[in-house]
Amino acid sequence: MFTAIENVGKSAILTIEEFGRMTLFLINVVMSIFGKPFSVKDLIKQIAFIGAKSMPIILLSGLFTGMVLALQFYDALSKVGSSALMGSAVATSLIQELGPVMTALMLIARIGSSTCAEIAIMRSEQQFDALTCMAINPYRYVMAPRFIAAMISVPLLTAIYNLVGILGGYIVGVVFKGLNGAAYLQTVIDAITWSDLKMSVVKSILFAVIIIWISMGKGFFVHFEKGVSGAEAVSRVTTKAVVTSAITMLFVDYIASSFLI
Repeated sequence: MFTAIENVGKSAILTIEEFGRMTLFLINVVMSIFGKPFSVKDLIKQIAFIGAKSMPIILLSGLFTGMVLALQFYDALSKVGSSALMGSAVATSLIQELGPVMTALMLIARIGSSTCAEIAIMRSEQQFDALTCMAINPYRYVMAPRFIAAMISVPLLTAIYNLVGILGGYIVGVVFKGLNGAAYLQTVIDAITWSDLKMSVVKSILFAVIIIWISMGKGFFVHFEKGVSGAEAVSRVTTKAVVTSAITMLFVDYIASSFLI
């Protein structure tokens, strides 16, 4: 019994310590932004990696998500004679919830895993120690461009996801189900409000912080993994980064929705 209690206590202490490290890491990254200018070239490179190279998966997932939503809403609304409202249902569902969440999940899978692995390998190879020896701030040189690039790219990708999803709904509703195209677009325009757009933007910014913070932080503290090192430690923290980012993002999604709705 005492062993079980001791294990619970150790786990709680380790969790608190890790949360403290991650919080200090985020503070250092944010503070590093407001100082000596970093390389614009590195920032553009990260925007291209996070934003431009994520476009194919965002376009495909957004299109099919909108099409599936349209099928589901058409089936439900047609039973009560309200199929003409399908456009508004698809648009509000995407903008308020599915757009930001699905975009974040796609980016966690692509950007979160690769960023965590890259940072973890740099830490394992003592590249951050080398930067410190050369009087180069690793937070500003490595972390800041990635952080700012995520803050720029994720909201833009979310907006593109929403637009493509609405287009997917149009394809199903108008082309496949025979709804009036002008009526579909008009219900979309009438349904979208500034509060919906604000919710989408706020969520996308929060999710951007979560994705890049946890991914970089987990990789940066790879040496705190107990009992493993090298490639095994990198693979372990990468898995933890993906899972932790997804769970944290969904939790923050609920909190943000409860305040913004």
